[in-house]
Amino acid sequence: MSTFAPVDEQLAYIKKGSAEIVKESELCAKLEKSRTTNTPLRVKAGFDPTAPDLHLGHTVLLRKLKHFQDLGHTVIFLVGDFTGMIGDPTGRSATRPPLSSEQVMQNAKTYMAQVYKILDSFKTEVRFNSEWLGKMSGEDWVRLAAKVTVSQMLEREDFHRRFLDEKPIALHELLYPLSQGYDSVALKADVELGGTDQKFNLLIGRELQRQYGQESQVILTTPILEGLDGVQKMSKSLGNAIGIQELPLEMYGKIMSISDEMMWKYYELLTDVQLPEIEKMKADAASGQSHPMALKKELARKIVVDFHSAEAAAKAGEDWAKQFQKREIPEEVNEVTVKFEEILNIPASDVQFDYRDGAVFLSGGNYKGIRLDRLLVQCGLAASITEAARKIKEGAVVVGNNVNRSPYFVLERLPQTVPLRLGKKIRMANIVE
Repeated sequence: MSTFAPVDEQLAYIKKGSAEIVKESELCAKLEKSRTTNTPLRVKAGFDPTAPDLHLGHTVLLRKLKHFQDLGHTVIFLVGDFTGMIGDPTGRSATRPPLSSEQVMQNAKTYMAQVYKILDSFKTEVRFNSEWLGKMSGEDWVRLAAKVTVSQMLEREDFHRRFLDEKPIALHELLYPLSQGYDSVALKADVELGGTDQKFNLLIGRELQRQYGQESQVILTTPILEGLDGVQKMSKSLGNAIGIQELPLEMYGKIMSISDEMMWKYYELLTDVQLPEIEKMKADAASGQSHPMALKKELARKIVVDFHSAEAAAKAGEDWAKQFQKREIPEEVNEVTVKFEEILNIPASDVQFDYRDGAVFLSGGNYKGIRLDRLLVQCGLAASITEAARKIKEGAVVVGNNVNRSPYFVLERLPQTVPLRLGKKIRMANIVE
């Protein structure tokens, strides 16, 4: 008797939080063969240790690996200690400076303690791609490079854009997709996971496996997780990330600061809650049967439990409520009218307005929404931009019902009234064009 669940049950669990599967029919066939032969699939995801710590955006892939692990398949956590020295060019508009082997290995050491907060340390196969890539001779690299054409490489969006913009593409960057693809050959992967921005590299793996006489891997991509601002990809460099080693209260508070709409994506990508249950929560929130804040508290609790403990999550919830939900009588409740152009993150001259169905659509290059620090000054809640930025960073600013630790946020429409709270002072900011 097979130890694996029926294919349709496995597929439903695997598809939760997935963006695309290439090809789903092939995955079904692999799962059926796995059941028949009682042999687990080999499921791979690679992580380049280019920074010493992980944030919740990284855990989207880790959680999908966990789902395969829950189903009984072999999960391979691949540390890209060799590819990390090349530097992944994905999404880069310029060449990434290569890291030294010492930097990469120092970062890699810190990864393992973090990933086992999600993956089972006894069931996870950990590999380093220097095992095979570091031993390849010059002749091996020539033979590997001969399997992919320059035109194929230039089909990649970021390479193509840089080529058209006449920006340099270093030769070593072309080795990255080849190296990642060859990892799948070396590991005989049945499935490879990656973010949607990694699709080109994952497809190279399928192609190389065919050329090396292996059955092509199925590729499964996961969505890119937006950070606290709800706009940009979660990134520590953008100041919108939640680190998995942050203190429980800090983590809890940041999760409580996300928008109600973003909450559903976080439930889908950062928890094991099944889609039917998430849909029921959405319906309950829409009907008024459940309050969005209560559902967000449960989300925060679940995530803190994953990376700390149930006790730490309970205390973080209590401490957060004491800090931010005190029913104090406000000292001031004033209405202030603020012009949109005074709090923009870019000059108003660079923004185009397009009104459709009561909503305002904006364009303007680096537009990230309105500047919250400027809004606080305009409303008299802070004496300077510096003071406002400090209060935001401290988590002392409440926008609507949520603590906002991001220096900016996006308006849904114009005009819009934004409730702001700092201590006992409340401002109703009427933002107009």
